[in-house]
Amino acid sequence: MILIDSSTIIDFFNGIENRQTSYLNDALGRENFIIGDIILAEVLQGFRTKNDFIKAKELLSDFPIYNLCGKEIAVKSTKNFRTLREKGITCRKTIDSIIAAFCIENEITLLHNDKDFILFETEFNLRVIHLD
Repeated sequence: MILIDSSTIIDFFNGIENRQTSYLNDALGRENFIIGDIILAEVLQGFRTKNDFIKAKELLSDFPIYNLCGKEIAVKSTKNFRTLREKGITCRKTIDSIIAAFCIENEITLLHNDKDFILFETEFNLRVIHLD
């Protein structure tokens, strides 16, 4: 199972060709992709027109959508965030900390294009798709 981060979905919708969007495009139908509720919100809030919003919502609704943050994940993401901070490392976004904790706790691989996740891969063994 592979969770698609908003960084990849946004690039995909914007027609940006990179390793992540190419992988997503090639693997659709072969891989078991999921998205999270918070990721859905992040992506959908970026659409300016009602028509684009509706089209994107319909397309994204084809993916299984998981609730990413309950009490357990909230606490775990905070512990991870604090561990990084104690090492002098700052994660820029709380949402990224939640996404990473969800993936780590549920042993789900992440497809992303966001340097914040590298911290979680290095420090907490977050599983990610490597496309070097």
